Amino acid sequence: MSTALIVLAAGMGTRMNSDLPKVLHEIAGAPMLHHAIASGLSLEPEEVIVVAGHGAKQVSEAAADSFEGARIVIQAEQNGTAHAVGKASALLAQFEGDVIVLYGDTPFIRSETLAAMKAARDRHDVVVLGFEAADPGRYGRLVMDGEALERIVEFKDATEEERAITLCNSGVLCADRKVLFDLVAKVGNDNAAGEYYLTDVIALAQEAGLSAGAVTCPEEETMGVNSRQELARAEAEFQARARAEAMENGVTLVAPETVQFAHDTVIGRDTVIEPNVVFGPDVTIESGCRIRAFSHLEGCHVSRGGLIGPYARLRPGAELAEEVHIGNFVEVKASSIDQGAKINHLSYIGDAHVGEATNIGAGTITCNYDGVLKHRTEIGARAFIGSNTMLVAPVTIGDEAMTGSGSVITSDVEAGAMAIGRARQVTKPGMARKLMEYLRSKKAQKAE
Repeated sequence: MSTALIVLAAGMGTRMNSDLPKVLHEIAGAPMLHHAIASGLSLEPEEVIVVAGHGAKQVSEAAADSFEGARIVIQAEQNGTAHAVGKASALLAQFEGDVIVLYGDTPFIRSETLAAMKAARDRHDVVVLGFEAADPGRYGRLVMDGEALERIVEFKDATEEERAITLCNSGVLCADRKVLFDLVAKVGNDNAAGEYYLTDVIALAQEAGLSAGAVTCPEEETMGVNSRQELARAEAEFQARARAEAMENGVTLVAPETVQFAHDTVIGRDTVIEPNVVFGPDVTIESGCRIRAFSHLEGCHVSRGGLIGPYARLRPGAELAEEVHIGNFVEVKASSIDQGAKINHLSYIGDAHVGEATNIGAGTITCNYDGVLKHRTEIGARAFIGSNTMLVAPVTIGDEAMTGSGSVITSDVEAGAMAIGRARQVTKPGMARKLMEYLRSKKAQKAE
C-alpha cells in the first residue's frame, strides 16, 4: 500500500532560546528535520508533507534539501498536533494509502520501526508507536487490552493505576488517509490548553467502531529535542551509535569517544581513525586508509590506502585517488589528487589537479584567487614542486617538470623542464655585523 508522510515542524521551540527554528538545529551536521524525513524515506513515500510555521521559509528550504519533492503547508497558529495534521488534508485529498505522522524534533525513529507500523496496519485501523519508559514521568500512557489499544491517557488525567503504566506514547501514528482525516476533523479542543490533540483520535476511533493498536520501539528512538541540553544528549546518542556501527563494520577507532561523525559518513573496513578526527557532511573513506589525529574532513573522497594527517584539512571537492598522502597542516579544496601523489607538509592546494606520483614540497601554495575569480592549477604526473613554491593560477606544470624552492611560478612549465622564479641571491661580506652595530648604537642613543 502507498505511503505518505506528514512531518510536523511548525513549533517555535521556545526552550531553545534561538532565532533558528527548533527543527533546524543540527545533529551530526544535518538539521533534525533532515533526520526525521530520512527515516520515512526508507518507505519510499509517494508524498512528503512538511507542516511549517515559525521560520517557514527556512524550514521549507531545509525540507527541499532533504527531499526534493517535499511539499509545504503552513500552520500559522499552533493550535495543537491534530490541528497541524489537518492542515495537510487538502494536499493529500487525492492520495490513497497510509499516512504516517512524524515529528521534526524527533530525529531517531528507525526505518525498521516505521516498517513495523506499516505491517501492523493489516490488523488495526490506527497504529500508534509506543515505548517502555525507564521513567514514565509525564508522558501519555497507552492503555492496552491485549493487542488492542483502548485509549491514550495524558498524565494529568490519569488515575494512579494508569500512571503506573510504563508503556508511553511517542506521538508517531499510522492510519489510512481517509480514516485519519475523518478522525482529525472530529477532534475538539475542550481542554485546559484549548488545543486540538492528535492523541484524541484513538478514543474517536473506538467510538466509530475502528480498531487501534500499538507497535513498540526502544525508548532512545523516541527522543524528542526541546532544549540545548537535549540537543547535546541527542548528539551524544548519535555519535555513540555511529561509532559502534563503524567498529562493527571493521573500522578501527583508536579513541572512539574523540571521533565525531556526520550523519552520512561512510568508512571502509580496515581503515584506522586516530584520536580527535572530525568528519563533516559528505565524506567517503575507502578501505585500508589511515586518518591521523586532529584532522578535519568534509565533502571529500579518500580512496583505498590513503594516509591523511595529522592536522590535515580536506574541504569540499577534495578527490583523492589511491595511496595519496596528505600530511600535517595541509589543506586541500576542490582539487583532484592522482594515485600515489604526496603533499606532506604545510601546503595549500585549491582548485587544482595534481598528477600521479607527483611530490609537492613543504610550504607550496596554489594561488587560486585573484580577489574576484578562482583559477585552476594543473600539475602533471611525476612532477617535483620545490618547497615554498607559489603557483600563481592559472598555470600548468607539465609531466616530470620541476620547480626550484622558493619560486613564484607565473607562467606554464613544459614537461621535463625546471622552472626557477626567484631573485638572485646577493651576499655582502661583513654587512650583518655592521648593521647590528649600527642598530645597537641607535638603541643606546634612545635609552640616553
